[in-house]
Amino acid sequence: MKIGLGSDHNAFDMKGSLIKYIEGLGHEVVDYGSQDSCTEIDYPQVAFDVAEAINENELDRAILVCGTGIGMAIAAGKVPGIRAALCHDTYSAERAQKSNDAQVLTMGANVIGIEAAKKVVEMYLDSEFPGGNSARKVQQIMDKEQEFLKEAGVQA
Repeated sequence: MKIGLGSDHNAFDMKGSLIKYIEGLGHEVVDYGSQDSCTEIDYPQVAFDVAEAINENELDRAILVCGTGIGMAIAAGKVPGIRAALCHDTYSAERAQKSNDAQVLTMGANVIGIEAAKKVVEMYLDSEFPGGNSARKVQQIMDKEQEFLKEAGVQA
């Protein structure tokens, strides 16, 4: 898979470790966001860029890391069509994909250690969306999003 991996300066070190780990799993990684730990970068634009790349089929999935992972999840989720899930454990990461078809996983570098983060990432990348009853629920979410966009006068 082609995986987008983005961070702000707060999670720069974690991003570097995860890039190596994900490549070691056999995936291609596209690096987004902070290119060093000294230059402050705002996480919303990183999340928007990655989410838009998902929508444009440039990426299969993405992982976003910042201090807590919360801001990245909120920002990525503002892009129509994107389902972002904040996960700090393997069960949630598995369910993000299997129950919600989340294209984006977010984590907080100040919340989870790198070894645990690697396990969360591996579970997320190894999980597939099976459809079934979950597909109906995901479709309800997407339909409501389209309804909101239509009410706002936005063509999506």
